[in-house]
Amino acid sequence: MDVLVVGAGLAGLHTARLLARRDLSVMVVDSRRSLSSGIRTTGIFVRRTLDDFDLPDHLLGPGVRDVLLYPPSRRAPVRLTSDRDEYRVADMAGVYGHARRAAEEAGARVVLGVRYIGASTGLVRFAGAEPVTARFVVGADGARSRVARDLGLDVNRRMLVGAEIVHPIASGTTDPAFHCVLDPRVAPGYLGWVIDDGRHAHVGVAGYPGGMRTGVRHLLDEFAADAPGRAAPAGPIERRGGPIPVGGVLRRLACPAGLLVGDAAGAVSPLTAGGLDPCLRMSELAAAVTAGYLRTGDQRILSRYDGGALRARFRGRLLLRRVFAGIRSPAAAEAAVALLRGRAGRRVAARVLFGDGSFPDVGPLLASPAIDHP
Repeated sequence: MDVLVVGAGLAGLHTARLLARRDLSVMVVDSRRSLSSGIRTTGIFVRRTLDDFDLPDHLLGPGVRDVLLYPPSRRAPVRLTSDRDEYRVADMAGVYGHARRAAEEAGARVVLGVRYIGASTGLVRFAGAEPVTARFVVGADGARSRVARDLGLDVNRRMLVGAEIVHPIASGTTDPAFHCVLDPRVAPGYLGWVIDDGRHAHVGVAGYPGGMRTGVRHLLDEFAADAPGRAAPAGPIERRGGPIPVGGVLRRLACPAGLLVGDAAGAVSPLTAGGLDPCLRMSELAAAVTAGYLRTGDQRILSRYDGGALRARFRGRLLLRRVFAGIRSPAAAEAAVALLRGRAGRRVAARVLFGDGSFPDVGPLLASPAIDHP
């Protein structure tokens, strides 16, 4: 086998499809028995992703143009309105199924219910399955990547923890809007949110675990009890959650034995904590670098998959992440939202929420003559 991809999330499946299209033999493994279980993302796709990638429209909810930013008091939110659809919430179980089919149609083999244990000198071991040999391993196994440790690559150290409830809503009960609450009592260092896809409401909180004295699940229940913009459940409630890396793209992402993509690579906006756009963009680069390296054996090609170069584009957002983390009291959060009500504050907020700079463009790296193109 040429490439083993560990993790059948969006990053792993997209990378596998691109590699299989380059006539490499690719296998994807995931410990989950169903891709509709263990979902850890709200599924919010931003305009830039919707413009640049061919996503299944029937799996996307209505466009969202309004963002409301609330202080802890929930009074007088700042409303920002775009003249374009900025967000759409996806049915992620459907998106994963679509991505799996696309990978398999390209020639990749996807095997579920297989847990990765470790890899050494080309031999990959699993729990409950026979080992396989692979020339290269792609770690798409999440924020706490086991593959990263086995390959001696960098690992995520700065993380938020998030939790969310998802439930059906009655048709026509809400207007498309993204409600964001800045309140360090329930979401220290980040936000509480409410958004829906036209069929389901997503209500969540995330923050630094050290600041969550009563635990993320308890804080989510507390927030959901009176979350602004939430419609009443019209069916069963699903719970999601997991770690969110916010330290920026890791520096050392590749070695001759493999590389990292998605959350395993820290490919998440350090300010907004959005990871779907970064995972798709970095998967494009990862597939091109992997194919070029396996085709030529030239280790210099791996240097194109350079986390340091991408990380340099994050300086401003990493600084804002530290500022965000420093908002530790309701009074400070009220003051921060008050600043956003002014012209300059609204301009900054609109740039963060509606701008195109959430993740660096990998295009220049893809343009290298050393990179393999399909």
